[in-house]
Amino acid sequence: MSTSQAIKSKNVGYTHFVSLPLTLPDEMVTKLNNFKNSALQTNKGLGIDKSIFIKPNTLHLTVQMLKLWNTDRIEAAADVLRRVSPKVMDALERRPVYIRLKGLECMPDRGTPPKAYVVHAPLEVIGGGIDRLKRACRVIIDAFIEAGLVLEKDANRGLLLHATLMNAGNSKSSKTSGKTEPFDARTIFAQYGSEEWGECYIREAHLSQRFVYDGNGYFHCCASIPFPEEKQGAFPMMKNSFQKMFSTAK
Repeated sequence: MSTSQAIKSKNVGYTHFVSLPLTLPDEMVTKLNNFKNSALQTNKGLGIDKSIFIKPNTLHLTVQMLKLWNTDRIEAAADVLRRVSPKVMDALERRPVYIRLKGLECMPDRGTPPKAYVVHAPLEVIGGGIDRLKRACRVIIDAFIEAGLVLEKDANRGLLLHATLMNAGNSKSSKTSGKTEPFDARTIFAQYGSEEWGECYIREAHLSQRFVYDGNGYFHCCASIPFPEEKQGAFPMMKNSFQKMFSTAK
């Protein structure tokens, strides 16, 4: 199978992705865990089980999905990410990025609250820095496209920065049967549709491997580049160990 055939083949799934890991304060971790426990208690029989909830220590923003099926492609992708680091810093104007997550939405063309597949928390960049963040993501995406590592359909897809909280594709039944069934999220939207999840900090961008995890619980890091450092005292919410969780993954 040629490279072009392999990358387009439905039999070759996404193996990696460029992610922006989110550094969460303790109170946000608690809120997300309470959300899961409450939803499981009040939505029994609606296709909801604990396996569809995203663990707080894997919460992230997805920049680009990738199919990297051999070592050469993984190394090429890691090199692309490292080389683009100075341009990313310039796009961010060398200022740190803090975001706020609020409410719930279904992914576009991925269901509605009565038949949801993916539920995410929309974000806003604190201090009006959404353009900086989008520019940085665009720099990364364009570099991977130029390197020939992105599917054509993905290259033409618009950037939707979001933090997935629930994904039906992670359910045990989906993994067993190979078929993803939607879940009824109407009660969840009624209760948490306007929830203030909290504020968090983006420390870096990762080339992450799907379904493989490092000791800190986050996706295996094949390569990473830093974002501008957090300003001392600018974000006092950051008190927990998540501030240091990625230092062991380098």
